[in-house]
Amino acid sequence: MVFKDFDIATLQAIEWGANAWFWVCASIIMMVLRDLFYMVRLRILSDNEISWQHSFQVMMLWEFASAVTPSAIGGTGVALFIVAQEKINSGKTTAIVLLTSLLDEVFFITMVPIIFLVIGMSTAFPQLDESTFQTFLGNGIYAVFFTGYFILFAYTIFIWFGIFIKPQLIRRLLFLATYLKFLGKWRRKAVQLGIDIETASKEFKTKPLKFWLKAYGATFIAWTARYIMVNCLIMAFYNLDEHLIVYGRQLVMWVILLITPTPGGSGMAEFVFPTFLGEYLPQEGLPIIVAGLWRLLSYYPYIIIGAIVLPIWLRRVFSK
Repeated sequence: MVFKDFDIATLQAIEWGANAWFWVCASIIMMVLRDLFYMVRLRILSDNEISWQHSFQVMMLWEFASAVTPSAIGGTGVALFIVAQEKINSGKTTAIVLLTSLLDEVFFITMVPIIFLVIGMSTAFPQLDESTFQTFLGNGIYAVFFTGYFILFAYTIFIWFGIFIKPQLIRRLLFLATYLKFLGKWRRKAVQLGIDIETASKEFKTKPLKFWLKAYGATFIAWTARYIMVNCLIMAFYNLDEHLIVYGRQLVMWVILLITPTPGGSGMAEFVFPTFLGEYLPQEGLPIIVAGLWRLLSYYPYIIIGAIVLPIWLRRVFSK
């Protein structure tokens, strides 16, 4: 399913009745819930040092940065700067941003095998005909997914080991690795990552299990709300029974999008959506329309809200 399938007649034929509007509103509520629990997580990790109002501003600017930078990079650098302006000590700032990233990765590496066991791995991937398969990432959908998953898994284990087991060892290994000729140009970043891991270890290594359960719980609800939002959009136009399969396919989609080099996964996201979920919107042209609504609700609002919040935040943090 590609963009040439878009048909203006399909858009004009959609009946925006009570059912459609109900599920579109439900999808918006899911996005609000997602952001709310991202704010909850930020307050948990900061030990409530960041107020609700300031948490909202931080999260909107964080999402704004993520929307305008490649998915593979994300808004981490900007996030460090934003959180640092909330008058939290620099060590805790680094630890919060690093742990936020770690919790997201833990969600993916734990939920993917669970969903594979529940619905089956083959079901989690779209059943593509030969012509579509050839056009989708050069016949390499499985290779792209498992490459992305392996990167996430390796990164998560590396950071987890560094924070909770041997932070000094990881710092030394990162430094020594940059003496390899082809890694030399990343020496400064590697050294900084080692420092960040050691700092995060000092801040969070002694936290009780209850703290981590709350932080992961907020992460789980935020990401699940994001995925259920798509289920709601599909329900607006077509009666959906396979909710868990749609949820599982979104996990696979996001692993692919996380290693996408375009800002916010732009372009690739609009292509991947109808490829993975088009069969649950059988009316021709409808997958493209729903993909557009999906991006309209989950991507573009953060660019607009971020542009509004940015000057307000700048005045607040730099007024003194």
